[in-house]
Parts: sequence; structure tokens; C-alpha cells
Amino acid sequence: MDATQVKTQEEASLPKKKTGFALKLPKKRKKWLKWLLIFLAAAAVLWWVFLRSRPSTLIPGELQYTPAAASLQDLTVSVNGSGAVTPIESYQVSALTSGEILQAPFEVGDQIQQGALLYQLDGKDAQASIAQAQLSLRQAQLSYDSLVSAMTVRSSAQGVVQQIHVQKGDQVSPGTPIADITDTSSMLLTLPFQSADASGISAGQSAQVTLAGTLETLLGTVESVSTADLVGAGGALVRQVQIRVQNPGALTIDQSATATIGELACAGSGTFQANSRQTVTAQTSGEITALHVTVGSQVSSGTALADLGGEAADTALSNAAIAVETAQLSLQRAQDTLEDYTITSPISGTVIEKNYKAGDKMDGMESGTLAVIFDLSRLKLQIDVSELNISQVKVGQPVEITAEALPGHVFHGVVDSVSINGTTTNGFTTYPVTIVLEEFGDLNPGMNVSAKIIISLETNALCIPVSAVNSDGTVLVATPGTLSEDGATVLDPAKAELRTVTVGQGDQDYISITDGLKEGDVVLVPVQSAGMSLGTGVAVSGG
Repeated sequence: MDATQVKTQEEASLPKKKTGFALKLPKKRKKWLKWLLIFLAAAAVLWWVFLRSRPSTLIPGELQYTPAAASLQDLTVSVNGSGAVTPIESYQVSALTSGEILQAPFEVGDQIQQGALLYQLDGKDAQASIAQAQLSLRQAQLSYDSLVSAMTVRSSAQGVVQQIHVQKGDQVSPGTPIADITDTSSMLLTLPFQSADASGISAGQSAQVTLAGTLETLLGTVESVSTADLVGAGGALVRQVQIRVQNPGALTIDQSATATIGELACAGSGTFQANSRQTVTAQTSGEITALHVTVGSQVSSGTALADLGGEAADTALSNAAIAVETAQLSLQRAQDTLEDYTITSPISGTVIEKNYKAGDKMDGMESGTLAVIFDLSRLKLQIDVSELNISQVKVGQPVEITAEALPGHVFHGVVDSVSINGTTTNGFTTYPVTIVLEEFGDLNPGMNVSAKIIISLETNALCIPVSAVNSDGTVLVATPGTLSEDGATVLDPAKAELRTVTVGQGDQDYISITDGLKEGDVVLVPVQSAGMSLGTGVAVSGG
């Protein structure tokens, strides 16, 4: 072990042999080399990022191109969509009531006008309901009118107010006396005549009336002659004769008088009575809110004596008014129900289906569709337009329509309406646009069609392919050395000029250039190979 250690020490003391090249640098130079390597690495990263972010057309050598000359052409900007055409209007006839069909005067294929009779159902039950409702309304109206009339207490005959039984603020009920009225404009005098004499007296004869005490005479008229014999003074048989005398103003009730009729004298005296006496009573409950007469007032038939009101009267009047309105509504419902038994067409059009005929039984809505009517004077089409294009679509714009079922035919329509009620799906919104076709040839409802809404039509526009325009609004314009001698191929795209242009409208293939190019200028159009992204494009309206 000691020998080994000695040998190792000896070997360590010998000079070492050179085995290869070794560069020894000062510490400062080593630090400078480290920073150089860091700088080169950063520059390489920045260059790679720059190449990734710049448009690929800035390094034309990486792409293949074809040449295209800027040329004048007509450019149509459109918005496209598809859908199925339908009638401008359609109607499915249904029943709202039940009953037997009495009439159904139409057939499939018939042209009918709006309001034409389609089905007439048996409406006897509805007619009976109307009659009952009319009676109920009349009864309710009479009750209301009677109550309104009863709110004002009126005299039923002319006369003089003799007594008033109430005062303002009193509560009354039906039958409560309000006032007494006596008519003394004419007076009645009842006198006995001998039965034999009375048999010769008749109504309408003149009578000479003599007032007791003053012996004043007045002219009277026989009003009536009794046919019954009575026993008078002294046992003689008499009959009562009633005489009417116009009151000159001085006659009073219970004043005594006698009379002669022609040569016949009465068998006794009698007293005057008023022509009529009445006690006016309340016809409903309420509070006396006003008195319009006083004792001694001269009144005629219908003169207002007092007014009734108060909470109870107002409540009764409101209830009566509600009863009238309820009866009116019941009558209206009955009349509306009767109308349901007559089914007419709400549109003019062609009968497409007829599912019931005369004699069939209807069961209201459970009967389903009775008939189908199409208005085929025009067709309509609804397409969904993207939120990106909807601002360009306006009412009245022309539309070109094609159908796979009718190849080679182009139909024309117009935009009829643009709805703002959009539908959003997965964050993307579309809006329904309705198109109307006046001339549609052999197109039938239900056919699927494609529609092209013409947004604008630009004539003699300077156009180039859409793919020639980069996303930054630049194009590659061929300069000497870029193209082959015949101009058909691109030899050296690196010699092309990168030029900024102003774009206008475009379609899926071409876009107009309003500034930056002239007719005949040749631009380079990138040719996309499999797996390669060109990095070019432009927002194209209508595309």
C-alpha cells in the first residue's frame, strides 16, 4: 500500500503531456463572448416572430402566384339564402261550436271570395238562447228605469197640496206617505131624485145648482145616474144623481147645495166633494234629499214633489245598473255564439282541402281542420340573413330566385319586410327577411328555392380577384421582370411592387378597386397549395 502511494506521488511530480488544442482566454473576453451568444439567440427569435406575423405576400418567394389583369366589368353584390315558398296567405278553417252541418256549398279547387259561406251549422239552440237573453235584458232595463223614476216622487194628478208628511233628511221606505193632494178645480155634487124622475135623467144633461145659504146658482152637468133604488126621507124611493160643477174658486168641500134638471127637482140636498184626492207615497227606500212643494202649492200630473237619495238609494241604483250591463253581456255572448254557426272565408283564394260536408256532425275544436284555403295571387319566401349582412338588406330590393325543381328558370321578387326579431344560436344572430313573388310561373307552394338579394349593381367597375388583396389592403403589382414574356406565368414574384389600394364592394370572386390601380395593371394572385395558408383576404359584403 505504501508503494502505491509513492508511485502516485512520483507521477504527480512529472510534467503532463499535451493531449490536444486548448484556448485559454482572459476572464473579460469570456464575459464578452457570453453576451454575444445571448444577443444572437434573441435576434434569431425576433426574426422568427417577424416572419410568422408579417403577411406572407411580403415574402413572395414562399408562394406561387398566377397573374390577373385589372379589368372593367359589371359587379353584382348580393346576399344569398334559401327556403321554401308559401302562399302569400293561407287559412285553416276550424269550428268554434258544435252542431250538424246544414250547408257546405264549395268544393276543392273552387275560387272563393272573402266572406263567402263555407259551412252553415244548425243554430236553433243559439237562437233560443238569444231570445232568453233579450227577455232578461228587457226585465233588467225595466227594473232600472222604475228605480230611477222612483228616485223622484211625483204627483199622479193635478190639484193642491193639502199636507206634506215628510221633511228633508227623513228615511222612507216603499209605501211611506209623502203628500196629500186634492183636485178642486171641479166639484162633484151627489143628490137624491125621485126614482120615477131619475129614470128620465141621463148623463150629459144640464143641471141648475143652487148653493145653500147664498142661493147662488151654478151651471152643472149630469155625470152619472144610479140604477139602484134607495129609500129616502119619508120612505120614498130615490136614485142618486151625480152632477159635476166647475169651481169658480169659492166652492169648498162639504158645502151644501140642491139642483134641478129641467123641470125635475131633487128630493133632498147634498154636499160637494173634490174631483180627486190622492196620497202620494214613496216607491223605494231612500233619504229625502229635497222637497219641491209646500202646503197650498198648485201641482199638475207629473210634478216633482221630492227627491230620494242617500247611500241605500245609490247602492240600489248601482246594483240595477250592473244587472242591466250583465244582461247586455249575456245577450252579446248569445249573439256571438250564433255567429259561430255561420263559418265564412276570411280570405279570397283557392280551396285546397275540404274535410267535412253537409250532414256531418261538428264537435267544436275537436273536429280539427274543416278546410284549407290558399291565396295564390302571390307567393312569399322567408330566408335568414346573417347579422353581418342584414344592414345591407332593404325593403324593395330586387331578388333573383331559382329552384332545383325548375332548372334554367329564374324568378323575380322583391324584399317585402326585414324583421329585427333575430334568432341567436351559438353567439351568432340571423334575421328573417320576407320576399314576395308576383310572377312565379310553375313554382308551387312548398318548393325549396335559392334567393339572391341584389344589394347593388356596379357597372364598369375596375375589378381584380378577391384573393389578390391582402388583409392590410395591399396587392402585388407586376413590374418588369416579374412575368414571362407572354405574361401568362409569374417568373420572379420578388420583383413585384407591393402597393396599397382602396377597395369598394365585391362578391365572392371579384372586388372593385377605387384607387391604386388602373385598367390593365397585372396583380399577382396567390395559389393556395394543400396545407398552406395564404394569409390574404378582404371583408366582402354579400359574400
